[in-house]
Amino acid sequence: MTTTYDVPADRLIASLAEELKKKDTIEPPEWADLVKTGIHREKSPTDPDWWYTRVAAVLRKVYTYGPIGTEQLSAHFGGAVDRGSKPYHAWTGSRSIIRLSLQQLEASGLVATDKNNGRKISPQGQSLLDNTSHAVFQELVKENPKLAKYGK
Repeated sequence: MTTTYDVPADRLIASLAEELKKKDTIEPPEWADLVKTGIHREKSPTDPDWWYTRVAAVLRKVYTYGPIGTEQLSAHFGGAVDRGSKPYHAWTGSRSIIRLSLQQLEASGLVATDKNNGRKISPQGQSLLDNTSHAVFQELVKENPKLAKYGK
């Protein structure tokens, strides 16, 4: 079976975001169009569906690095801060966005709490990611038939 490690992350996240839009437990909050994703950003996201993309990326990170907490996830979604004439400095992303994303994923049954270690992927979440990865891989095989020999 194809896993998340076998397909490009950008294609997987885009496909996974479309799947998450169908779930009624994952909804962007009312402040989603006003907020920046971290102190290292100058403006808020321009994509109207950025919330689903971020939740999909958080789900993939939990699958890849789990069990993982909000502090480590915020470091993954962080970036460099422009400090004027001083050198750039690494800064973490918004923990509020990550926390709410994890709460919505937990309410959907895709992520489970691991005692004292943060969150880990649930069997339902792993199934969703693996099935989506397989669908993305099938699309890649249609584009490039030489990849078919790597299919599982």
